[in-house]
Amino acid sequence: MSIAGLRTDYTLGELLEKDLDRDPIQQFKKWFKQAQEAVPEPNAMTLATADKAGRPSARIVLLKGVDERGFTFFTNYESRKGRELAENAHAAMVFFWAQLERQVCITGQVSRLGPDEAEAYFKSRPRGNRLAAWVSKQSQVIANRAELEERMKEFEARYPGDAIPKPPNWGGYLLAPAQIEFWQGRASRLHDRLRYSKQPDNQWRVDRLSP
Repeated sequence: MSIAGLRTDYTLGELLEKDLDRDPIQQFKKWFKQAQEAVPEPNAMTLATADKAGRPSARIVLLKGVDERGFTFFTNYESRKGRELAENAHAAMVFFWAQLERQVCITGQVSRLGPDEAEAYFKSRPRGNRLAAWVSKQSQVIANRAELEERMKEFEARYPGDAIPKPPNWGGYLLAPAQIEFWQGRASRLHDRLRYSKQPDNQWRVDRLSP
């Protein structure tokens, strides 16, 4: 199978310095709002982590919040990403919005959210999702699908109503950005790449990167 000839020429837009917000979080929110109108699951992102030896892994997770602190997501602390973040707090996020010919690349340090914030988000989830947080021993080997389904029945019986407590090994993370790059596809692969870098005085410097 040859895929060398697969390519798309990007022609939808441009990204110029004069159009950027001075604050990268506000710029992200602007682009995210546009993505909500054009892209299925615009909050789906690749989250890349690495263990203490530097061996990387990546997966798609869902962004659940963005504010002046950074970007938040939730998961099982004992999952592969949870274990890696415990060993190495540096991580990267990538959003790719093909319909807009855009991507956003974010790097920074990750910390756990406080229990109150995690609890509040957990309570907002659908009942089945809350039960699944108890059912899934995320990233562990299991015998078969039936094992999951049996555990689901067990926890449905244990918590028949809506009062489902948050598992102690489940919670949220915050990625505090050190760099945020906004990428707009352009014709002939001469893409626009503008990168914000946080400075020691907490101000942001913007650089244009060669494509």
